[in-house]
Amino acid sequence: MRKYFGTDGVRGRANGVITPELALKVGQAAGLMFRRGDYRHRVVIGKDTRLSGYMIESALQAGFTSVGIDVLLLGPMPTPAVAMLTRSMRCDLGVMISASHNPYEDNGIKIFGPDGFKLSDEVESEIEALMDSNLSARLAKSDRLGRAKRIEGVHARYIEFAKRTLPRQLDLEGLRVVVDCANGAAYKVAPETLWELGAEVIAIGVEPDGFNINRDVGSTAPDALVRKVRELRADVGIALDGDADRVLVIDEKGQIVDGDQLMAVIAKSWREDGRLAKPGVVATIMSNLGLERYLEGLGLSLVRTAVGDRYVLEQMREHGYNLGGEQSGHIILSDYMTTGDGLIAALQLLSVVTRLDKPVSEVCHCFEPLPQILKNVRTKGGQPLKSEAVTTVIEAAKQRLGGTGRLVIRPSGTEPVIRVMGEGDDRALVTEVVDEVVDALSRAA
Repeated sequence: MRKYFGTDGVRGRANGVITPELALKVGQAAGLMFRRGDYRHRVVIGKDTRLSGYMIESALQAGFTSVGIDVLLLGPMPTPAVAMLTRSMRCDLGVMISASHNPYEDNGIKIFGPDGFKLSDEVESEIEALMDSNLSARLAKSDRLGRAKRIEGVHARYIEFAKRTLPRQLDLEGLRVVVDCANGAAYKVAPETLWELGAEVIAIGVEPDGFNINRDVGSTAPDALVRKVRELRADVGIALDGDADRVLVIDEKGQIVDGDQLMAVIAKSWREDGRLAKPGVVATIMSNLGLERYLEGLGLSLVRTAVGDRYVLEQMREHGYNLGGEQSGHIILSDYMTTGDGLIAALQLLSVVTRLDKPVSEVCHCFEPLPQILKNVRTKGGQPLKSEAVTTVIEAAKQRLGGTGRLVIRPSGTEPVIRVMGEGDDRALVTEVVDEVVDALSRAA
């Protein structure tokens, strides 16, 4: 167990877990970790629109400059933009201040290495050890302190980068697009990118006030976008989350298109164009069995990982895949980005829609998802998954599903619950099996 870092950086309640003292230590420790050689080191720092971002940004700035690292402040920018700018501006590391799809009370600190990739568990553990060491003994001398400045024009750099992921001759002329930016980090760059590509753009969730990020808007609350798409008879709706590293799409009928369907669309298109680096896609254990069967029909494999986009990316890097993602909408296109990018994934979909000249509902309905039942069992600190009674029920449940379904049982990485997911062709059987496992876990918990 690590003390500070979770599955996606340091995250928690602002002025609860994430305090100025903690952010200061993160800046000092990460700065020391990446201070290699006798040149002027640099870090870029971006953030989303949470009120606590000001506090954390200032504390990180103090931490980095105190160990001799120059700080380039980007202001509100999507997480993938920070990763891209870390690499393109030849910085030694990048930091994103965001709690992604969480409410405004939470915040987090995500760190990228000089290659734009998130840090490994091993490097994060080394940073943790430094945080608990005597940092004051390793501060820079007075004449070696870092400087800080705000960087102008970074929005334009990211917009141009996003536009260049599409063929030069392709534009979105004639498409009416509603984009929901979740009152988050992409509230400026996403509408501007779509407009510059020729679309008619209606933007919602673009009035951040420090408190309303992800509140009743964005990819975790798509009802507002569904209503707006239907009201305006738009061709498509695009829902980003607070830091714009995930996306959901709404078709012209107001139906939600999740990450599994988006991966299916991109996989088919890239396969036809000869752009898949390997004949397969990387996804997590939560992706629908319907996606796996659909890809098999195309002659492609589905490689599954643990839940979390970092595990998807690790598998992609290790085995040479260039397409992967999560059902939740983290889509990783490693030809372009080192992390999930909601806007660039949406552009890939729109390029297919434009080329085929078909409605989004036709393009995105690649397969019929199998019934998927997910239930949570709250635990009291024990280890119910090691109970013999529980393991017996789980094994019997898997045998009942046989080859027509799957059962996935996993402890949550963020709260004291065990998640039970079942899917299969027979909804009644899946529901019955999941209920049996949940009942056994509840008794043992």
